[in-house]
Order: sequence, then structure tokens, then C-alpha cells
Amino acid sequence: EVQLVETGGGLVQPGGSLKLSCVVSGVRFSSAAMSWVRQAPGKGLEWVSSIYNDVRKTIYADFAKGRFTISTDNAKNTLYLQMNNLNSEDTAVYYCATGTFRGQGTQVTVSS
Repeated sequence: EVQLVETGGGLVQPGGSLKLSCVVSGVRFSSAAMSWVRQAPGKGLEWVSSIYNDVRKTIYADFAKGRFTISTDNAKNTLYLQMNNLNSEDTAVYYCATGTFRGQGTQVTVSS
């Protein structure tokens, strides 16, 4: 059974940082392709970033380039998303995903 559990969301001021974590089970983590997606209030799902863990390739949406960093810890089966210089437009529920599976999400709110 594939399971993804996100943590690390919260309330942060504009310009602040957060690091999201996602513990993944039920897949061959070291060779999996994994992603972060988000859903802002009243909007659809938006892709943020992906990592192809077998070749360590990372890709980012334009809004995430230079501010967000996706990474993995294979020893912990954990996917991360480091988010810096956050702004109000980053307010959303953030989900990790692999294949057709997605976690329950973690809320990120950027507000002063």
C-alpha cells in the first residue's frame, strides 16, 4: 500500500521560509519520481516541482525557480520541499505525490 504523509506546513510571514516533509512508503523510493503540487483556495491543483530520484533530476515551475528546492533523503524515505522568500500567493495546501497517489496535504499560509 502506497502512503504519503506530509508535515511542516504552518503560518509564516511574507519573506519567510518553511520546509515541508513527506514520508513515503509502499514504493521503491530510491528510483521513484515524486512531486509536490499545491491547491490555493478556490483554485485547481498546480504543479510545483518534481524529482526523478533515480537520476537525481529536479524540475520546477517558473514561480518556484530560485525560491523552492526539492530534495530527498533515501535513508528516511522522505521527500522535502524547502520554500524561501514566501509570499501570499504561495498560500495553499501542499501535497506530495507519486504516480497516481497523493498525500492528505499540509496547509501553508503566508500572511502578516
